[in-house]
Amino acid sequence: MASIIITSGEQKGEFLPLGKRISVIGRAEALPMQILDDMISRKHLRIRYDENSNQHYAEDMQSKHGVIINNHKITGLTALKEGDQIIIGQTTLMYTEKDFESSESALEHYKRVGERQRPTVME
Repeated sequence: MASIIITSGEQKGEFLPLGKRISVIGRAEALPMQILDDMISRKHLRIRYDENSNQHYAEDMQSKHGVIINNHKITGLTALKEGDQIIIGQTTLMYTEKDFESSESALEHYKRVGERQRPTVME
């Protein structure tokens, strides 16, 4: 269906399968994806699936430091697309429309996508 992959920090490679539900990401222990980052609120980011549009949407949960998607701070419900980079606190996440069997397969996918997104350096 879709997943969120942590792409920076000590938890790099961890992933959250999103499914067709609401998922909350933050520092709180009870959340399906807890991220240990002092700059992240207990409940920081909500991602929900909309059956009508068959799409996932991200929303800032009134966090102190906000949510940045592809270098833009979001202010409302924001549609997610393949490869979106999401920054919360000092942690970077990536949205993908793929599911994974393990952290290793999620990290391998990120590495492949990251190679395609890296700009070419001209000398």
